[in-house]
Amino acid sequence: MRAGDQRRVLPTRREVIAAASASALAVTAGAGLAQRPTSASGFVFHDRSGTGRRRTGDPGVAGVMVSNGRDVVRTDADGRWRLPISDGDSIFVVKPPHWAIPKGNNGLPHFSYLHHPTVSPNRGASRQGMAAIGELPATINFPLTRREESARFEALLLADTQPENDAELAYLREDIIARTLSSGAEFAINHGDIVFDDLSLYPRYLRLVGASGLAWHHCPGNHDINSDARDDRTSRETWKRVFGPRHYAFQHANATFIVLDNVHYFGHNPGTPSSGRYCGLIGTQQLQFVRNVLAHIAPEQLVVLSMHIPLVNYQDASNAADNTFDRRALLELLSSRRHTVSFSGHMHLTEHHYLGLEDGFRGPVPHHHHVLTAASGAWWGGPKDGRGIPAADSQDGTPNGFHILSVEGSAYTTRFVPAAGKAEGQIRAVVDGPDRRNLTTPVFGHCRTLARHQLAASELVVNVFDGGPSTRVAFEISGRGSPPIPLQRTGTADPYIVEMFARNGSTQKPWARPVPSAHLWRAPLPLDLSPGAHHLSIRATDEYGRQLTAHLMLEVAEPGAAPSRA
Repeated sequence: MRAGDQRRVLPTRREVIAAASASALAVTAGAGLAQRPTSASGFVFHDRSGTGRRRTGDPGVAGVMVSNGRDVVRTDADGRWRLPISDGDSIFVVKPPHWAIPKGNNGLPHFSYLHHPTVSPNRGASRQGMAAIGELPATINFPLTRREESARFEALLLADTQPENDAELAYLREDIIARTLSSGAEFAINHGDIVFDDLSLYPRYLRLVGASGLAWHHCPGNHDINSDARDDRTSRETWKRVFGPRHYAFQHANATFIVLDNVHYFGHNPGTPSSGRYCGLIGTQQLQFVRNVLAHIAPEQLVVLSMHIPLVNYQDASNAADNTFDRRALLELLSSRRHTVSFSGHMHLTEHHYLGLEDGFRGPVPHHHHVLTAASGAWWGGPKDGRGIPAADSQDGTPNGFHILSVEGSAYTTRFVPAAGKAEGQIRAVVDGPDRRNLTTPVFGHCRTLARHQLAASELVVNVFDGGPSTRVAFEISGRGSPPIPLQRTGTADPYIVEMFARNGSTQKPWARPVPSAHLWRAPLPLDLSPGAHHLSIRATDEYGRQLTAHLMLEVAEPGAAPSRA
């Protein structure tokens, strides 16, 4: 997402429904007039030779899901499948547990066939469409190789890598991709806005992530659109050519991952009210796909959904570009399952949501939706460090970085990983007082000196970078013998980021600005602190019950002494 982007000036709720319905009807009508549905068939086979080609003696693999993006079938005892197919469909295998699919040097898994017999619009190098692939082959075969998978594994979760140019691709390389190299993860999922509108950056991006050795899965974002496309159907032509299907699924151990495209583009149609706009919409086809995948997996399995636009966000729950319009329909599909979680990006901040009956989810425990921090932070802005890499702190005070999903059976946790060279740990604690609010102060830091009369106007502010509604924070002062003092979650802007942005405005993108943070806690300082140095210990219990700690030194000046500016 790009804050302030004119494409985010949106139609009303009624217009969203009407335009999306009209778009779907137009696609259906056009398909009926221009083509006759056919069927595709083929095999899923055990690739014993490792060549990717089916050879004599390579047996079929039974019971594997194959889809056209709507219907889902399982292979028969010989590994054979058959599905309806229309122009523009992607046929893909849903990688089953304990099997591997081929992976290119660019990190992209090879698991799909795109049926595209006609030429699509080509608007130049940065938004190149699809060439005609030709007639449907007689058989479409998908190779698999054996690979045991532990029920305990980890995956990288990224969002909004969003380089605007080659310089920012270098920032991504040094700050994020280099940090993933020793992760030990099984695979990675990037939750969209892979680049910032310039789709010609895809090849270099893929060379960089491919060097990690991991398999990389991708959700399409709003900045990955062919923006001159006339409708949503043709808005992902470059995406399909480079990355493959707009939506699909794969399995690893006991978990099923479903990758969705929930950015609905109204098309570039100058003179119409919705020209160039988009909204968060899953749509009937993807909902049908989700329903059909769920019908084939055991109810006790973990289901992980990935998308770009959040199901809902705290910033503006009425903005159709920043929330998923038909989330209730998706949540209703998931309601029969106990083990579900979903992830998104788009907002360049971090949020945890727990969606229950009022949201359409009727499961025994609320559905957890996690909005991931941006790998690019505040769009690769901010002052540069000794490496020449921008600070890139997000608007809610989170350092740029990524998350790690840890799965064990049907249980999961996540943890936040700051970018290389950025803040260590999971907590930032500062004192917000008169000096900090005075931007003539030459420096800001974590060690503060206050006069006693300033205590009443000062607060301890704690940002738990990946905190949420279930996080609890308290602090105590060493040597006082007093019980821990709880902090209150406030939904206000992080004063550290307010100051950072104010002091370095010329280094930020013009639309970047501090926003209310969903993971900020505040508490007043004790008024009876004696002159001298004090050690403040901050302890947080995060969303998963883990204990986090941070420390802060505070100095109270002797009566009559002028407070230090440090």
